Amino acid sequence: MVRNYRLKYWNYKGRGIYMITMNVESRVPLLGALQGGIDDAWVEYSSLGQVVSERIELTFDAYPQIQICAKQLMPDHLHFVVWVKEDIPVPLGQIIRDLKIGCTHAYANTLFEPGFHDRVLLHAKQLRSLIDYVHDNPRRLAIKRANPDLFKLRQAVQVAGFECTTLGNRFLLDDPMKEMLQCSRTLTQAEIDEKKQECLRLAERGVVYVSAGISEGEKQICRALREAGFPLVVLLNEGFPAPDSPHAKYYKPQGVYFEACAQGKLLLIEPGSALFDDQDIATEIYRKDSTCSPNSKRYHFLALNALIRRLCN
Repeated sequence: MVRNYRLKYWNYKGRGIYMITMNVESRVPLLGALQGGIDDAWVEYSSLGQVVSERIELTFDAYPQIQICAKQLMPDHLHFVVWVKEDIPVPLGQIIRDLKIGCTHAYANTLFEPGFHDRVLLHAKQLRSLIDYVHDNPRRLAIKRANPDLFKLRQAVQVAGFECTTLGNRFLLDDPMKEMLQCSRTLTQAEIDEKKQECLRLAERGVVYVSAGISEGEKQICRALREAGFPLVVLLNEGFPAPDSPHAKYYKPQGVYFEACAQGKLLLIEPGSALFDDQDIATEIYRKDSTCSPNSKRYHFLALNALIRRLCN
C-alpha cells in the first residue's frame, strides 16, 4: 500500500516551502554514484541522473510562481526544495506526477516508486537549514557507508531483560557509569539550568546518561549533552520503522542524532511490546500512579523510565 504523506488540511495550490523526496523503484542506484571521501563526498550523475536533473528544471520552468531552492540527486533517490511564492493553477502533487511521468518516458520504464514524500516548512526561517540538509546528503551517505554497524537497525536486542530494537553504539550499554536522567515536570527553568550544569560536569567525568527525554528538563539536558559531544543513550516510545517496512533498510536518524551516531556517541533504543505488558513493570507503575491506564502515554513513559532504572542498576 502506498503511504499518503499529504497533510490533510493543507492547501497544495497555495504558498508554501516544500522538500520533495522521490525514491527510485526498489532503491536501485540508477541516478549516479557516490564519489570522494567523507570530507569531499559528491554524487557523479549517471546519464539518466543528468536527464532527471534537467527534467526537474524543465518541469518547474513552466510555473513562474515556483522557485527551486535546492536540488540533490543521490544514487537511489532525490531531494529538492521548492518555494511556491504565489498560488499555482494546479496542486503541487499534480506537478510532481507530471515530473515522474516525464522521467518514466526518458527511462522507458517505471523509474520512481509510487507516491512521494513532502515536508512542509511552517516557518520561512527553516529554509536555510533545509537547503543545507539537502546539499549535505552525499556527506551523510559517505559517513553511513564508512560506519555501517553504527547505522544498522538491530532487532531483538536484550536490554535489561526485554527485547528491543536499537540503533547506534551498543557498547554504551556496557558502560559502568550509566546514570538515569529524569527531571520532574514541576522544575522551574532555573532548576533545569542548574541540573543541566551538574549533568555536564558529571558527563565530563565519564558519566553516560540514559533518558527517555520526556519532560522539558530532560529534553533540554539531552540536547545540551549532545551539543557538547557527550555519549547518550535515549529510549524511544516509538520512532523506528517496522521491521518489515521498506523504510527499515534505509532508516537513519536526523540532525544532531545522525552526527552523534556517526561518532559512536549515541544509542537509540525502542522497546518491544513485552515491556508494556510486563506484570512487574505494571506493578511498579501502579505504585506511582494507581489510576494510570495501560493504553495511555503516561503509562508508556513510566514504563520507559522503569526500564531505564533496571538498565542503570
